[in-house]
Amino acid sequence: MAQQKKPTVTAVIMAGGKGERFWPRSRDRAPKQFLSLTDDGETMLQQTVRRLDGLLRSEHIYVVTNAEHLALAKQQLPDLPKTNLLAEPIARNTAPCIALAAAVIRKRHGDAVMLVLPADHIIRHRSLCRDILRKAMDAAATGAHLVTVGITPTYPETGYGYIEFTQDESAMQGVYRVEAFCEKPSAETAKAYVRSGRYLWNSGMFAWRTSVYCNALRAHLPAVADFADRITAVCDTPQFDAVLAEEFPKLPSVSVDYGVLEKSGQLYTIPAGFGWDDVGSWPALGRVAKTDTNGNYRNGDIMTVGTKNCVFYGGKRLIAAVGLENIVLVDTDDAVLACSAENAQNVRKITEMLREQGRADLL
Repeated sequence: MAQQKKPTVTAVIMAGGKGERFWPRSRDRAPKQFLSLTDDGETMLQQTVRRLDGLLRSEHIYVVTNAEHLALAKQQLPDLPKTNLLAEPIARNTAPCIALAAAVIRKRHGDAVMLVLPADHIIRHRSLCRDILRKAMDAAATGAHLVTVGITPTYPETGYGYIEFTQDESAMQGVYRVEAFCEKPSAETAKAYVRSGRYLWNSGMFAWRTSVYCNALRAHLPAVADFADRITAVCDTPQFDAVLAEEFPKLPSVSVDYGVLEKSGQLYTIPAGFGWDDVGSWPALGRVAKTDTNGNYRNGDIMTVGTKNCVFYGGKRLIAAVGLENIVLVDTDDAVLACSAENAQNVRKITEMLREQGRADLL
């Protein structure tokens, strides 16, 4: 009996976010994923691609970004085939984003395994991450599974979604059935989640075969499934750009979590711990980057006296801080941000106000 051929393994990196909570460093023209926020000088997008070294060849790595950032993605990723950089005409959240990539991959590679990875996360232990991604790839290849990577929580974070999972292993070693997706919890609920040992942080990292994802779209988001079929039909033809420009804006703006995963009965998770952080707001730099003996993150010309657990991101000017604690201070050429660490999630409200006031020069 002939041995069944293993499916091609691909990766899809989602690089279309706005990064508004990292304003004023993150701007419309260059959002967070295209910036370097760590000491190695690589942008977050470049780090995400390099994380796949040893797992995938460059021709099997795809990036989906907004049309206005396509040139920037090409500049930062010169080793990727240009045809693997896909541009959304308009933002439509993660379910349509992944559908676009799945449609192209299905045309070029058949029923391939897709790793789906956000472009703006920090992972400190890359070798451990690659081990988990291999396990996710293997699990996705074996059947009609939608596989998530869940992060074992180390503290009761209220800014992440959670995954509730069964304690019994599935037939796949180290892979567990998902019971429910849980929204960002209150502080008390988050503490209960961590104490129970039955909940994981939702990392936004997934693995499945193209056929499994497209079938799930057909069941739960049929309009997006129809779009994927249309894109597959015109992929690598002169009609591709026109069809994408016409059809993509018509799609609902819906996350893959809400639109597909929460409704699926074939959802599994792999618990992991590899130093993951979604770097959702400025205080995250104090967790993922080097700090001084008082817990202060410093970038630029920074001088402190009696200051603890602060984030300072400087520009051309000296930042001098005296007696501060748990403060974020960011200085750019045209704007200064000052906020308490506990309110850093609300920085996006500043960007909303700027849009309302028509101050596009600061966005």
